[in-house]
Amino acid sequence: MNIKKIKKYILPFVFIISASATLGSLYFSEVMKLPPCSLCWYQRAMMYPIPLVMVVGLFRNDKNSVFFALPLAIVGLIIATYHNLLYYHLIPESVQPCTTGISCTIKQIEWFGFISIPLLSLTAFGVIIASLLLYHKLFLRKN
Repeated sequence: MNIKKIKKYILPFVFIISASATLGSLYFSEVMKLPPCSLCWYQRAMMYPIPLVMVVGLFRNDKNSVFFALPLAIVGLIIATYHNLLYYHLIPESVQPCTTGISCTIKQIEWFGFISIPLLSLTAFGVIIASLLLYHKLFLRKN
């Protein structure tokens, strides 16, 4: 694939992924009435600014927007990883921060028997980070 095409579409792709994740989380909570756990709230706090950062960067043609979105995505990925470890019972529930409200391990949605809301979040943050790092490697790094 042509490198110029990759350059042209990476940042809009990150916007689409982050906006989809933002709208998806709002759909789950506001339309489907699925209450978010405390770890979901922290992940939302990291995801919601990313589409805003990306759209401003796209309109201003600011390639440095990557440096504003990447830290948010990294922190979100760390929280999402921890959430998935709890959700899939790879670490004990006694270390979970969800002591009030809804449990972080409750199964609200499981598509195909394994795709959960925490896994969707982990995937979105992972794809965003991989895309931003690819963009940085191909176009921003001084060789």
